[in-house]
Amino acid sequence: MEKRFFTWALAVALCVGGALTSCSDDDTTPDGGNGNGGTTTPGTSKYVIAAKADEGTYLVTSESLDEGTVTVLGNGTEAIGASYWIFYGQQYLFGLQYNDGNAGTGTSYALNAATGKVKEAREYTFNRITTYGTWGDNVITCSTNDGSQEKDTQGNFAKYLQFNYLNVHSGNTTTGKRIAENFLGNGEIVSFAGFVEANGKLYTSVVPMGMSHYGVNTFPEKITDRDLIAKSDGGSGSGKYTAGQIPSTQYPDNAFIAIYSGDSFDETPVIVKTDKIGFASGRKKSQYYQTIWAADNGDLYVFSPGYGRTATSSADLKKVTGQLPSGVVRIKAGETQFDANYYYNLEEQGTGHPMFRCWHITADYFLLQMYSEGTMSGKNAPTNELAVFKGESGKLTQVTDGLPAQEQISSLGDPFCENGVAYVPVTTKDGEAPALYKIDPATAKATKGLTIITHNSVSAIGKLAATN
Repeated sequence: MEKRFFTWALAVALCVGGALTSCSDDDTTPDGGNGNGGTTTPGTSKYVIAAKADEGTYLVTSESLDEGTVTVLGNGTEAIGASYWIFYGQQYLFGLQYNDGNAGTGTSYALNAATGKVKEAREYTFNRITTYGTWGDNVITCSTNDGSQEKDTQGNFAKYLQFNYLNVHSGNTTTGKRIAENFLGNGEIVSFAGFVEANGKLYTSVVPMGMSHYGVNTFPEKITDRDLIAKSDGGSGSGKYTAGQIPSTQYPDNAFIAIYSGDSFDETPVIVKTDKIGFASGRKKSQYYQTIWAADNGDLYVFSPGYGRTATSSADLKKVTGQLPSGVVRIKAGETQFDANYYYNLEEQGTGHPMFRCWHITADYFLLQMYSEGTMSGKNAPTNELAVFKGESGKLTQVTDGLPAQEQISSLGDPFCENGVAYVPVTTKDGEAPALYKIDPATAKATKGLTIITHNSVSAIGKLAATN
């Protein structure tokens, strides 16, 4: 691994980048207004909402998520138009701007103790990422990219998993890489999707993505059917491919979890495999959304949308089409194998639709965002349906009571979980201001909370503690 040293101030700004939103029980100090004024003393906290208005993105604060109104029109702190908003505990809100295949840019924000408003902490740049998380004292990011070292006899370079470790305490950043070819022993390149720290270990979903030119030439015995090799160039965007490679996985009906016991991706992980579900990852373009989460007792729940079914052959390219529906399996706390007695078909409950993304709420309750028209075809397929899944019982309950009519919902934002409930930003098509809806997982009922006056949708919600 290579090490570079940054100043502490820059390291603080960088280190918040990949962390996930955490829940909090801290109290806030009322300011008597709309949540964007007044004074705050160190140790107190405020809720923070990121929303778009006019041509910009603004960060405003509120004392409550359950009631009231805040506005971002001519109000709040102007921020970058981030692709992702990530809260690092209650210390920082980190905005990441995804710039396709290029290096990303971003800014970190903190809560000012004197004003009670959000302030900019630091601007920064970072390497391309497709998934992120935390590991011990480090924020970690990962992506799969072209390499420049190992190559085959025809000059094709192997692809590599590339990592960044950003240490919160020392200010050091460490970069690492590991060859992504044949990572699972099946000849395919892989990407990671999400990171979960639980039971003293790190879990990540490993997504097989077919065979590169290097893989086809280096591991010919791993090719299950030579007709799968592309005979001409095709595809577009993140699905673009060239002749001589296998552009989609030969194993759509398998899920793989890598379990790391140390503190570095240099180690060889334990690989856990199941054929009960397809690979565990939400997808949009080249981004891989986390669909693995730990319950409060340490059990790891692994959800699959069943994307393998969307790989269909054409006259120009043969693909292996998956058969498995959207489902969930489990790895019990402390185990290094899937629970043989645990599996639920998510499409046999609720509306019968596959899931898109998911989040842990509390205990063994999970919030699922579903494909609301029962399809995963096309990048603009609607995902305006919510459901609650109870891990131990395997029961899925659609959330309808208290939400706007599904046909009126235009978008759902990422949830914020606190005190055993989930707050979800909901934007509707009727011109009404977006609002947060509090979802009680025990009843799967929603209650309208804070309204956000904006000309656009809400990007993120969370909580920050005041700093000097």
